[in-house]
Amino acid sequence: MSESDLVLPPEPLPQAQRPLAGLLVLDFSQFLAGPSAALRLADLGARTIKIERPGAGDLCRRLYISNLDLDGDSTLFHSINRNKESFAADLKQPEDLAAVRELIARADVLIQNFRPGVMERIGLDYAAVRAINPSLVYGSITGYGDRGPWRDKPGQDLLAQSLSGLSWLSGDADQGPVPMGLAVADMLAGAHLVQGLLACLVRRSITGEGGLVEVSLLESVLDVQFEVLTTHLNDGGLPPERSAVNNAHAYLAAPYGIYATADGHLALAMMPVPRLGELIDCAALLAYDNPRSWFAERDAIKGILVEHLAGRTTAQWLAVLEPADVWCADVFTWPRLRAHAGFQALGMTQRVSRANGASLDTTRCPIRIDGGVLTSARGAPIVGEDSDAICAELGLATMGAPEGNRA
Repeated sequence: MSESDLVLPPEPLPQAQRPLAGLLVLDFSQFLAGPSAALRLADLGARTIKIERPGAGDLCRRLYISNLDLDGDSTLFHSINRNKESFAADLKQPEDLAAVRELIARADVLIQNFRPGVMERIGLDYAAVRAINPSLVYGSITGYGDRGPWRDKPGQDLLAQSLSGLSWLSGDADQGPVPMGLAVADMLAGAHLVQGLLACLVRRSITGEGGLVEVSLLESVLDVQFEVLTTHLNDGGLPPERSAVNNAHAYLAAPYGIYATADGHLALAMMPVPRLGELIDCAALLAYDNPRSWFAERDAIKGILVEHLAGRTTAQWLAVLEPADVWCADVFTWPRLRAHAGFQALGMTQRVSRANGASLDTTRCPIRIDGGVLTSARGAPIVGEDSDAICAELGLATMGAPEGNRA
């Protein structure tokens, strides 16, 4: 029996036992930041209804991060809008707006990420909505806040990364700015919004009052730099110094980085350089016995490691370093990761499906509650798929049929 045969998938937590079961979330947002926040609330048990324009719906349905789509929508849309319902409404039409206000009167949370001023023009800003439902918790995501010279600048992830200074932390010293390979500003802003929304829901359980939670892409990506920005603020405003050799953290000393081996790569975290030299039989490293040199001379140290570590395989180095409790790791590709028992033990993937059978393999929520994982088989909705059912709940006339199942 192989190691992978011993791995049992984690048990899902029943919907009724999830902490937000019984709450209603209205998701007016588009693209990634807002929908990712609404997705997390859905994972935690909230009923989440996506409010979309009739026809085209969320613009993210056509935002591709590869050439892959499913059932007419991008896989990006599918991955962050699973486990939601869709209510199609033209907010410029009085009857549609009235139906949305009926939903707001019943909701617990509202999420929107329009540019500043848009919800005010529609009449669904926090002040207006609070008059409809004083207990509502209202979440707003902007690019750069609601004031200052960047207020009306497009709130886009790469722009926020670029303005925040984050792109000067990745890459080697001889490179220009290097953005992260993920929409990190969007995802962080979504996570921060969830934190604020949950805090206000806790307060509401005590006082009965709702609240306004505001985050921005820029503030979120500044917050994630708290370690290095704190150093910058207290060391005379010096800029970050990226290593010229295998940079992995602009503020950490050697050997921190990823190194090529004879057959792959090896990640090395923090450790005393002379001790590393002893373990890997590299006499040149023994001379660096002053800890201050590990940063001041990190490129020289890393250069020695580049040459030395290339002489043996990753497995050979791990066999030496791991028993000595050195913080190190193999560097996996996704196929190797998926095949490993360590990944399989997590049960981090799930299959979600639409009513028409279109299905997608995606990740699950990373949070566990009472030992159970938060999975759901419900895929992302078709535009307006749930409009009629929701109107029937509200006692309203139906607002038109959904687009139907796409080929």
